[in-house]
Amino acid sequence: MKRFLVSLLLTAGLCALVVVALAMAAIQNPDPKLNPPIPTVTYECYWEAARPQFYSVIVQSTGNTTYLARNPSLPTEQAAATPDAARAAAFDPDYRIAFTMSQPNREKVIRLAEQANFFNGDFDYTKHNLANTGRKTLTYADISRHFQTVYNYSENKAIQELTLLFQNVAGTMEYGRKLAFRYKYDKLGLDAELKAMEEEAANHNLVEVQAIASVLQQIADDPTVLNIA
Repeated sequence: MKRFLVSLLLTAGLCALVVVALAMAAIQNPDPKLNPPIPTVTYECYWEAARPQFYSVIVQSTGNTTYLARNPSLPTEQAAATPDAARAAAFDPDYRIAFTMSQPNREKVIRLAEQANFFNGDFDYTKHNLANTGRKTLTYADISRHFQTVYNYSENKAIQELTLLFQNVAGTMEYGRKLAFRYKYDKLGLDAELKAMEEEAANHNLVEVQAIASVLQQIADDPTVLNIA
């Protein structure tokens, strides 16, 4: 009996050591998808009624940034009937652009994430019903942390600032897409898009314009484009 008990204790001890070893290995070798070596903030927004329906902005602390937009539930026949202003998004459901975010904004993103406890918590406003403006998700990940929060609207000031910044980034990238579409298919429509951009710039809603500088330069250098545009 004693030998049996000793054997059980030894087995239990070995199992405990294996569990500890596996835990230590997980810490030393984290999943790069969940725990990237570079601090990363991701903003996602899904709103079926909007165009694009989904977009995300992924920002690393180094400034490497990716914008992705798509229309996951927009049928082809509905896309064909989409109003002209949104046609670029409708016919190009997956739109991706990579750029380097300016230092002030990327530092702001990390600072605001820290102020929001790296999104470790529930930041959604639930005191009473609000109009739906899209399902928003903020994620923070680094070598030792991975937190995510989902909300429609938040009273948290840091969350509000991040939401506005990412919405402005998305808006700027979409202007780049629409300008490229107009330049290729409807040069007469460039003037209206550029005037709309001027208004957004005056309201300080255009950010990271360097990401779409190539299409702006292409338009500026083309003598076939109307002088007013």
